[in-house]
Amino acid sequence: MEIAYKNTLPEKDQFFDLFESTGWNEKYQLDADQLHQALRHSWYSVSAYDGDRLVGFGRAISDGMLHALIAEMIILPGYQSRGIGNRILKELVTRCQSHGVRDIQLFCARGKADFYEKRGFVKRPDDAPGMGIPYISPA
Repeated sequence: MEIAYKNTLPEKDQFFDLFESTGWNEKYQLDADQLHQALRHSWYSVSAYDGDRLVGFGRAISDGMLHALIAEMIILPGYQSRGIGNRILKELVTRCQSHGVRDIQLFCARGKADFYEKRGFVKRPDDAPGMGIPYISPA
């Protein structure tokens, strides 16, 4: 298996299929066009391909200096534990660091904290700054 890594956005239908593999879209209810629009606002992204098949993706949203947020890290289930996520995360973090970004945060899927902790991320303490508004699906 030779995985190719690209810093271009994937085709919208390929990304939609990858996003659907996570189960997250049950909550967000986005179509391929809406997801593609979100991706176009990325600061930096890494796509992983097995031939023509998109098997992994990660992206950062950033102001390029102070803050960056790794918003998605998705590896197709059959391709997990092969180093693809490690490579994508490393490229995202390296890009942030090379621009002097001081604060790199990420969204972490349930059950995946160990993966990120092994790569230098730390959980925020309960009394740390930062809050969010949970997404509520429109009725």
